[in-house]
Amino acid sequence: MSLSATDLSYSYIPGKLALRDITLSLAESGVTFILGGNGSGKTTLIQCLCGIRSPQSGSVQIDGKDLRRIHPLQRARSIGFVPQIHEPVFTYSVYQVVLMGRAPYLGPFSAPQKADHERVAQALQALDLWDLRDRPYTQISGGEQRLTLIARGLTQGAQYLLMDEPDAHLDPRHQHDVFTRIVNLAPEGFTFAISSHSPNNALLYGKRVALLAAGQLIAQGSPEDVIAPKLLEEAYGLEFETISDASGLRAVLPATRKLSQS
Repeated sequence: MSLSATDLSYSYIPGKLALRDITLSLAESGVTFILGGNGSGKTTLIQCLCGIRSPQSGSVQIDGKDLRRIHPLQRARSIGFVPQIHEPVFTYSVYQVVLMGRAPYLGPFSAPQKADHERVAQALQALDLWDLRDRPYTQISGGEQRLTLIARGLTQGAQYLLMDEPDAHLDPRHQHDVFTRIVNLAPEGFTFAISSHSPNNALLYGKRVALLAAGQLIAQGSPEDVIAPKLLEEAYGLEFETISDASGLRAVLPATRKLSQS
């Protein structure tokens, strides 16, 4: 299977495009980071790829079929979405929020079965949330809420899991835990698209990177090729420099000579 966008454009305001002519194919059984500055279109692209928003022109295809022609229930079994912000109407427990990931597999009047609860338990344990399972979702920290939504996405069992800034509000340890889990899941047949503000997370955990600027795709490819100072400067309007250690591990930082002059 494949999930891709072809010549995709989207606008919130007539005559002003938030995305312009995006052509992008997610790396199957891999992790693609979508990077760019504020307002570059990262969230909009994620939402178009999972069918929340329909493009003004171009298309999103899953396995060669236009996403708009696929029944929403079938689409939900193929594509999962982890939003950046989630405010539930009712005070559900952490366990109940994660169990909602099984909704596409249940009939209108059917109850979750043993296999559904097993999937929930596996996801909660994988993300160190088991001890919080009975806590109200609204009474845990922002980082714990993000982990809960990721667990819900894993429970959904969709091949494609699209995440809008899953590293936001997480400390370095939990970022590493989440991304390590994602990297380990990819060879099992999962494909991830992750919007992020962290080029270094993309360097550490990504298989491919798409870099946006002002709604346009300015580069895509391997992290080693895309996360380069000149391209990052074009995307963020800030000079970067690369640092590396003896083992070849790389990171990018704002250019220190500019910081020393400020």
